[in-house]
Amino acid sequence: MATETSPSRRLPTSQLLFGILVVLVGILVLLDTTGVFETGDLLRYAPSLLVVVGLWALVGSRFRNLVGPVVLVGIGTAWQLLALGYATWDELVVYWPLLVIAFGLSILLGQYRTGVREVDDDSVSAFAVFGGSERRSTSEQFAGADLTAVFGGTELDLRDAEIGDRPARINAVALFGGVDIVVPREWNVRLDVIPILGGATDDRPRSADPNREVDIVVSGFVAFGGVTITD
Repeated sequence: MATETSPSRRLPTSQLLFGILVVLVGILVLLDTTGVFETGDLLRYAPSLLVVVGLWALVGSRFRNLVGPVVLVGIGTAWQLLALGYATWDELVVYWPLLVIAFGLSILLGQYRTGVREVDDDSVSAFAVFGGSERRSTSEQFAGADLTAVFGGTELDLRDAEIGDRPARINAVALFGGVDIVVPREWNVRLDVIPILGGATDDRPRSADPNREVDIVVSGFVAFGGVTITD
């Protein structure tokens, strides 16, 4: 599942929406644990946030990617029914084969997936959940990207792109997933990613003539996943 937006639309990216919702849940939990305000009733509706993210990703991808967002919506809906007492675990557990079916569908759809999608936007936003995204930028004024992978993977190929104002900035978030960024060998890439039980590496062979000026700054966060720079 992946979402792309153009700056001209001025829509919040899926990564921004996901981050805002996580911060919101954290604030509610903090208020409850510190005794400042009782938020237990509000936290019962926290699973609905998964549904919001799933629907946003579904609409943002223009329904090109279905399996990941639908799985996210399904998990959020089931969790919400349990939290509100409208269903029991025994009633819902019988539907677990649906996850196996969804996994199979993701494999089948992957067999018929078209080649890497080319984009010419100066800024790219990709959000992958329970799926994958492969994009190749052909922008002549590439400025940056927001790349998020949650139980999935996303790849951005910049070998056909040209950077406008250096350095371009890429924000990468990988949670139980991976983000791969493909760049020319001579580009100077600076990694400012925070890894927690994960890794951020530049796997390119050393260039004989690297650029002195920093071309791209990659920042972000990794937990149980990885961010990799390759050529």
